[in-house]
Amino acid sequence: MRLIALAASTLLTAGLLCLPGPAAAAVPTGNAPSCVTVWEHVGRITKTGYARNDCRSTLNLKIVWARGTDGPCRSVRPGQTISTQVSRGVRSFDGANLC
Repeated sequence: MRLIALAASTLLTAGLLCLPGPAAAAVPTGNAPSCVTVWEHVGRITKTGYARNDCRSTLNLKIVWARGTDGPCRSVRPGQTISTQVSRGVRSFDGANLC
C-alpha cells in the first residue's frame, strides 16, 4: 500500500511540474544596452514609458513606441531617468533605443 501511495505521489508531483505556469511578461528593451532599465506605467487615459540609465557613462536614448512616433533623443547621465507619455490605445511600449 505504501508503494502505491509513493508511486501516486511521484506521478502527481511529476505531473504538476509539467503544468504550464503563468506566462512571464516580456520586458521590452529596444536596442539599449542591458544596463538601461525600462518600464511602463499604464493609466486610465495615457501610457508612460520610462528608461533609467544604470550604465557608467552618459547615453543618448529615446523611448520607443510601436505604431507611432517615438520620444525625442535625449542625453541621459548615469542614474537619470527619462520618460515619454502617449495616449492609451493601439500603441505599445517597445523599450528604449540608442540614438
